[in-house]
Amino acid sequence: MIDHLNVEALEALPDDAPVTMLNLMRFRDKSLDGNGSGWDAYLRYSALTIKLIKGVGGTITWTGSAEAVALGVPDENQWDYVALVRYPSRKAFIAMMTSPEYAQSNVERENGCAAHTIIAVRETYKRRES
Repeated sequence: MIDHLNVEALEALPDDAPVTMLNLMRFRDKSLDGNGSGWDAYLRYSALTIKLIKGVGGTITWTGSAEAVALGVPDENQWDYVALVRYPSRKAFIAMMTSPEYAQSNVERENGCAAHTIIAVRETYKRRES
């Protein structure tokens, strides 16, 4: 269903706190199904997936356009869009990603994204309020 979903790597990590997933996306010029642009397909995917994210207790904490590579090799980091999605656990993320409902919405993700990388990140620093 989902190529390159690294369930074993996620399950090997501690699952004792919420997890944020850093999503990096590059869109196709045209959706693979011919229904608009890659961005249009991604919007269809988002509309379907937000219900699944909320259904496992997750939330989108931030989204925005990727403007420029500030540090790094630009040709190796061509991203159009970034999203931070917080889940109550890695187990909740895996359950959503491996569900039959996600498989249905994933068609639109594949139609729209030329590349989509998701990185599990753990908070290690929290600014103290003064």
